[in-house]
Amino acid sequence: MDRNLALEFVRITEAAAIASARWMGRGNKEAADQAAVDAMRRAFDSVDINGTVVIGEGERDEAPMLFIGEKVGRAPDWSPSVDIALDPLEGTNLCAKGAPGALAVIAIAQRGHFLHAPDTYMQKIAVGPATKGLVDLDATPEENVRAVAASLNKDVEDVTVVIMERERHLEIIERCRSIGARIQLITDGDVSACLATAMPDSGIDLFLGVGGSPEGVISAAALKCLGGDFQGRLRFRNPDEVKRAKRMGIDDPDRRYSLEELAKGDVMFCATGVTTGAMLRGVRFMQHHRASSHSVVMRSKSGTVRMIEALHRLDRKPLV
Repeated sequence: MDRNLALEFVRITEAAAIASARWMGRGNKEAADQAAVDAMRRAFDSVDINGTVVIGEGERDEAPMLFIGEKVGRAPDWSPSVDIALDPLEGTNLCAKGAPGALAVIAIAQRGHFLHAPDTYMQKIAVGPATKGLVDLDATPEENVRAVAASLNKDVEDVTVVIMERERHLEIIERCRSIGARIQLITDGDVSACLATAMPDSGIDLFLGVGGSPEGVISAAALKCLGGDFQGRLRFRNPDEVKRAKRMGIDDPDRRYSLEELAKGDVMFCATGVTTGAMLRGVRFMQHHRASSHSVVMRSKSGTVRMIEALHRLDRKPLV
């Protein structure tokens, strides 16, 4: 994939972030999400790709735009064919409440290189580069915490585990606490939490729990760029989801997926902050019809991580 595409895609996440940021703290997560979807879909029309959304807002009957299977991009004859995993607003509740960590995200791979899965749940574990290959989705929480501590040369009591605050995670939380690990509970936004495990200054060492499968594929792509590790297993909620998965080519519903199986080959990842979090600052609206944005662009092939700060003149080139 052409490295110049990365900068084209960050313009798309910027547009989605600015559009949804106008709804920050207004208590309407649906409107914030719709604004991000609309802006992202419009922005795709300016990019010379033959793109297919493989992780998106849902299946066609559930999402009018950016649905799974939708074609995006201008698609000239010479344009690359790519698969796209996206979340126009990752952390809709965070944006609606004005809480930290909401993002607009896109991951890009060559055709057929992302796992095609229905919008269901996924059991996940994520770590940074120092712990790559040393944790296991099927190990106990205690075993994984101790593996992280050993790889980072930390006491178990100094390891910080991020877990989503859900009833289904009560046992994991208690088991981590039982050996003295520190717990950071989050309400939403597990993509940014998974990324934080690969950032030395984040203070986050391990992500455990069950969240959305689309976010799992996106997190795997991002961690591949950062040199981290990720494993996932689909957790279906009903027989219909199992049938949909089989139609998408998933024959083993209990399969454990490695990072490489979720995001094969060379991948790119772009994210723009909507609200300020551990990795990115949120959108700020300024005087004279200006807005600032803070984004990250990463490529797995080169390992390059670029932080991009942009000042947008909304009176000259409206993004929303």
